Order: sequence, then C-alpha cells, then structure tokens
Amino acid sequence: MNNPKSANAGAGVPAVPADVFVGLGANLGEPMVTLAACRARLGAIGYTELVAWSGLYRTAPVGFSDQPDFLNAVCHLRTGLEPVALVGILLDIERDLGRVRTADRNGPRVIDIDLLFYEGVSMEAAHLHLPHPRLHERGFVLHPWAELSPDLVIPGHGSIRALRDGTLDQRVERLPITW
Repeated sequence: MNNPKSANAGAGVPAVPADVFVGLGANLGEPMVTLAACRARLGAIGYTELVAWSGLYRTAPVGFSDQPDFLNAVCHLRTGLEPVALVGILLDIERDLGRVRTADRNGPRVIDIDLLFYEGVSMEAAHLHLPHPRLHERGFVLHPWAELSPDLVIPGHGSIRALRDGTLDQRVERLPITW
C-alpha cells in the first residue's frame, strides 16, 4: 500500500485492508482525460492500492436524458481506510477535478465517483449507503464491474455477472480503447 499522505494520515485506518469498488462517470468537458486523472488520484490515496480498473464504457444518461452520453468505468481498490474516511477523500477528488454538486443528482457532471462496495460492510448513514443502494439496476456500473469481479456477490441481490445480465436492455457500449 502507498505511504500515508498528509491529508489522509490517521484518518480512520482499520487494521485489515478491504477490497473496495468505485464507480466513475463523466459527461462534461473532456471525460476521458478527467477519468484518467481521477484514476491517477485514486492510485495516490494513502493506505490504498489501485488494484485494477475496467475498460471505458459509453452509456446512456439515467433519469435526465437531455444531456450527453457518459463515459463510465469501475476501479478496484484495496484500502486500509474506513468507509467514511474514504468517501471524504473521494469527494475531495471530485471537487479538485471540477465537480460542482447541484440539486439534480442525475444531471450532467464533469466527474462522479461512487463508492459502490466495501468488503464486509453494510451500512446506511446520512451520506453513505453500502453497498450502493441502486447498483443492482445500473448497467453503467455492472458492465465495467463484471470485467473485474463477475462472481462477487452483492448481499440480497446476487453476483455482479447475474446483475449485469439483468441490464442487457440498457444502452451500454464498451469502447475499443485503452485508457
């Protein structure tokens, strides 16, 4: 794991690292550049290792269709940070990359980072639900995630592969590029 960074040092560090999956999405500005910058920032989080990342997917917007398509990906991290501390860092990364939060959570955005799953943790807090409460119905998350961990079971829902197969009616296209 990376050495602690000053912003993270001592911030809710558990004894045993956990596998974590994070969803990334962007549809404003230069999404591919922003997602690559985001991935680099994830790899620099203290007490955290960037294990793997999916390919890039072009996906239809959800909820508010009058906006550009999204580029989406999923990253696998192994972290020694507690969930709340990790989410705080993810929000900082969003802000640093230009994210401005608005009342419309389904609107266009320069970057969106969602903590989807944190190994061994099920929780419902004011600003954090684990596993992510809508991940089982979102092809833009499940298709890239299935590249990384298709047999992972989401409690109460099933495997990532089976969940992905339930979203085949959604417009999700894997791009033939590396990032």
